[in-house]
Formats: sequence, structure tokens, C-alpha cells
Amino acid sequence: MRKTYITTMPDKSGAFLEASRIIAAAGANITRVSYNKAVDTHTLFIDVSGEPDQLADISNALRRIGYIQDAESGSRVLLVEFVLRDVPGAVQSVLELIHQYNFNISYISSHENGTGYQNFRMGLFLERPEDIRDFLERASALCEIRIIDYDESERVLDNTVFYMRFANRVAQKLNLPPRKANELTAQANRIMQMLDERSEPPYKTFDYIGKFADMLAHYKGAAFAPRLSRLPLRSGGMLWCIEPPCGSNTYVLERGGRLLFVDSGFACYAPEMVALLRRLFPDFDELPRQMAITHPDMDHCGLLNLFDEIYVSPVARQHFEWENAGEPNYRERNPAHAPYCTISRILSRYLPPEMTHLRVVDAEADDPDDPLCPLGSFGFAGLRFDLYRGNGGHADGEVAIVCEREKMVFSGDIMVNIPGFTPEQAAFNRLAPYLMTSVNMDSRRASLEREALLRRFPVGEYVYCCGHGAILDRRDARPNAVELLG
Repeated sequence: MRKTYITTMPDKSGAFLEASRIIAAAGANITRVSYNKAVDTHTLFIDVSGEPDQLADISNALRRIGYIQDAESGSRVLLVEFVLRDVPGAVQSVLELIHQYNFNISYISSHENGTGYQNFRMGLFLERPEDIRDFLERASALCEIRIIDYDESERVLDNTVFYMRFANRVAQKLNLPPRKANELTAQANRIMQMLDERSEPPYKTFDYIGKFADMLAHYKGAAFAPRLSRLPLRSGGMLWCIEPPCGSNTYVLERGGRLLFVDSGFACYAPEMVALLRRLFPDFDELPRQMAITHPDMDHCGLLNLFDEIYVSPVARQHFEWENAGEPNYRERNPAHAPYCTISRILSRYLPPEMTHLRVVDAEADDPDDPLCPLGSFGFAGLRFDLYRGNGGHADGEVAIVCEREKMVFSGDIMVNIPGFTPEQAAFNRLAPYLMTSVNMDSRRASLEREALLRRFPVGEYVYCCGHGAILDRRDARPNAVELLG
């Protein structure tokens, strides 16, 4: 463990040497020494790492020679770096906040880094370590904060600094701007508090969020290698299935010189997806293209801003309207799902679509007792696509999209092909159920919804284009009914 000694040394040669000999004789190690000029020019803060009995011996020895006058306390020094804009007066708000908490500054250093920001590194002397959680949350709203050093044996500081270090590490990995890093810090803090209240192990949850971020970052650029497959349409044209390691499948129907997309994965892979689409369809930028979504979860809606026509259910439209207004969407109104969804938004760089691009499909009378109710239809290149409103078991606003002429069902996450996952998909899709308790808004309703879908559109008669996993094609026994592309 580590302890901070607040020492008052005589103004004579060798005073610090005497203290260092006492510490060395006890077998402990000095980790940092700093002046606190705000207290006294003779006051030194000495951070020492050692076992409890060693630290007790050091305290007694320093007290015997008059270097420690006060009784033992829970005081600590926290070394923090504030990343501030390189403009006059930028540090003032931080100093005023420090003054509000009566923290003494035991160390301060700043330097330019050529980026328009300055890094102010400060050692804060904390007589009441329990104040640090509230201070750090308020300070993170002012600027980016990096925790440089702290006493890991102090539970209050350990939890608080843990989520701040975690947030900064994730933000750096995904190259998030400081504003998003601060937002991530605030969300991590909320998760930590929620888990503390439920007496659940918070570090496992942060481990899962870290894996989520690691996988998103790992498969960027040249490592973005989704599984591709294609299926000829009975009426002419081609269905393409793009399965990235992280996020939903993207389906593209190519017919009559037009493209229809169903769902579109995470927004953070937009550059990689556009490059892939331009390789698959050399005239991609000129081709007329439309989009339909099975439900408004962020992992299905990353490319919506590439489309001028997006077919959605009425509930999905409300979902996007709330997002554009800066209000919580349907999932974020569920306390169990809200922190994960907000973090997903930050890490995947999700942005809601323009409301003027939405085309609401709503032409049929709704039956609230039907878990899968006809909603309406839209046309594409001579084909009709019928939408069936789900019951919100998985997500509010979800629909199944069916083309009777092609005997094809786009089920979204009402039905996923778990045996058809790639190893990467399987690893990624294990994360969300733990972080949200369940990926379903209501698992009982989700089961009723799936059963209704399969009764109305049996797998043996229809091709199933699931939200995740390979296409389910059981129309015949041909092994190449769905062609996998390398």
C-alpha cells in the first residue's frame, strides 16, 4: 500500500537525507516527493510504498525526530493532469473548483504540446478522499482529465480513478475527441454507481466494455474483412449479405440498376463499408439506392445518412425524433439498457438520420393483441415488400420485412442465426447480453413474436435474412444455394 507523509523538516543540510534513511531502513520505497508551498516552504509531501507494518514504523520514527507533528489521518495526494485549451485564463475554472473543495496543491507543472492545448499537472492534497469522486465528475465537465498516480489501496480513490482511467484509455484507442471522452467518463461513473448499488462486481462489466471497444477498434481499416455471401433472386437480380465481425448484417438487393439496403451495421465502419460497396458496385455513388431498417438499434443503423429514402415503422420514427431532439430513445428509457446504449453511441460514433429522409410505412389497422401485425408495404424495382409490426419484445419499433415473390424474410433480431455466426461474431455478440442483462426489452414477448413469425413464414418455405449470422436458406438441398465469397 501507499501512504503520504506530510513532514515539516528543519531548515538545515541533510534534513531530507535523515528522513530517507528512516524509510530505507524500514524496507519501504519513496515513490514521490513534492513541496506544498501553499502550506509552508518547509513542508514536504513524501509518498511511500510499503507494507502496513513498515509504514507504521516509519510514522513512529518520523514523529520521534519531530518531522510529523499531527496525528495520523486519511490524507492522500492525487496526481492529476488537466488538458486545457491554450488560451488566457483557461486554468481559472479548474483552480476555482479546487478552491471550492479546499484541496491544497502540492505540485503544479504545465507545458504546451503544439496542439492548442496545455497539460496542467497538479498534485492535490486530499484531507477527505471521499470528496474526490464528486470533484472529478465536476472537473471532467470542464476539460479532459487524466489520472497520473493515486493510492490503489484507497477504495474511494480506486473506484473513482478506475473509471476515469478506463474512459481515457478507451477514448484514446478509438481516437474520440475530448468532449466524447468526458461523456464516456460520466457514463462509466453512472455504471459504477449502479453496480455498487446492486452489489455486483463492477470490474467484470468494465472488462466487457473494454472488449467491446477493443473489437470495434481492432476491425477498423485493413482488418475490416466481413464475410460476404450472395444469393440469386428468383425474379432476377442478386441479394448480397455483408456480415462484419461487429454489428448487424447489411443486406443489399441489386435489381434493375437499383439498390435496396436492409440494415447497415455500426457507424464507425462507414468508411470501410463505403469502400467495400464501391468495389462490389462500381457505380455505387451514381446508383439509385433506398434503405429499410428492421429496427432502430444503433448496430443496425450506422449508414442511414447515405440514403435519401429510409423506410421505417411509426415507432421507429418516434425513436429517431427523440434522438434528433437530444432526448433518450426507446432503449435509453429502459434504465437497465441506458448506460450500454449511450456508451455504444459514443464508441460507434452513431448519429441519427435526418428526419426528412424517413418514409413511414403505416397503411394497415393495428391489432395490439397480434405479436406480428401487418403494417404496410413499399415497392422496389418491381418487387413488393410487406412490413409486419413486431410487439417490441426485442426492440421498440421493430418490423419483419417480407417479399412474397422471392419468399424472403428480413427478420432483424426477431430471429438470429446463432449457429451461423463466425467466431468473431460469436465473441462480439456475447458482450451485449451481459452488459444489458438481456438484449431484449421483454424476453417473453420476444419469444411470442418469434413464434408468430415462424408460424406465418416457415423456415422451410422462406429464406431468412437474420439480423446476425448467415442467411438461412432451406428451399432446397443445393449446397451452393448461398454462395460464400472469399
